[in-house]
Amino acid sequence: MSGVLDLVREDLRDFVGYRSARGERLRGEVWLNANEPAWASAADGNGACRRYPEPQPPALVDALASLYGCDGSQLLVGRGSDEAIDLLVRALCVPGRDAVLVTPPVFGMYAVSARLQGAPLVEVPLFEDDGRFTVDLDAVAEAALARGVRVVFLCSPSNPTGGAIAPDDVLRLAARLRGRALVVVDEAYVEFSDAPSAVSLVASTPNLAVLRTLSKAHALAAARIGALIADPALIAVLRRCQAPYPVPAPCAELALSALSPAPLAKTATRVASARQERERLRDGLATLPGVVRVYPSQGNFLLVRFRDADAAFGGLLAAGIVVRDQRGAPQLQDALRITVGTPAQNDRLLSVLRALEVAA
Repeated sequence: MSGVLDLVREDLRDFVGYRSARGERLRGEVWLNANEPAWASAADGNGACRRYPEPQPPALVDALASLYGCDGSQLLVGRGSDEAIDLLVRALCVPGRDAVLVTPPVFGMYAVSARLQGAPLVEVPLFEDDGRFTVDLDAVAEAALARGVRVVFLCSPSNPTGGAIAPDDVLRLAARLRGRALVVVDEAYVEFSDAPSAVSLVASTPNLAVLRTLSKAHALAAARIGALIADPALIAVLRRCQAPYPVPAPCAELALSALSPAPLAKTATRVASARQERERLRDGLATLPGVVRVYPSQGNFLLVRFRDADAAFGGLLAAGIVVRDQRGAPQLQDALRITVGTPAQNDRLLSVLRALEVAA
């Protein structure tokens, strides 16, 4: 038995789950086992969507495993990263007993999943030092050990602050929490980062898991294709806890197309351009009198403090430019998060903000 199974809820370690018709791995020519209609939808001319999809499409699992550098047995495909976050909390946390640890300001779905599961939420806030936000991993370890934390979520690069955590630091934290908690590194933005992925550490670190997605760098947010890379024993448990058909066939096909050589090469080129544009936008924002600070970012966005964030947000919106209002987040009462757009979009944003300064 893998040691990571000790972190799974006792009642789910040998949970069988729902066995779907497609999951039975049967072979035949006439399929009459899933109560699928014998005809195609009038809106689906070739009948491609008449049958239920594979719960874990083998070709997609193989393509993602190749992309991320892991074995297929270590990988679970789901509806974006959000499904994996929810599955981890539900499978590992006994309501009212096992806690979830987060490092605010950070992506809000970790806390939402904890709340829905009735898991206590432990917060270890990021601290601002030398013009950047940093996670105190010693404080994370101490809080996790003292407060019954079962799942630790680290976002790297962090949304919305943009900072990344070195894999060696993640490894040290996982070692301190071995047998006590699962450390989950959310790498939704890692393609835009200088920091290497933590996926290579998973094979030797059973209490480490990594979240990846095709929503950001691969520009497939609407397809909702995400992946969890973790110990095979944990992946097997989560597959039994997952909904029967989590990956729609059209989404799987689109993802496979995006992971073929030519689209992957184009994605790499676009990511490199976005990284360059991120720095150009950062330099442009930093020259504006109304900007207090632009934080360095390893993602495809910038966190920006304004002297008057309300005026900046309203002025941009009036000009048809929508950015993310962060003023309700801890420590960010004067901040907006700006996604890096095309050069023309970024020029337009800078122009609007300059005009607001003149008007003021």
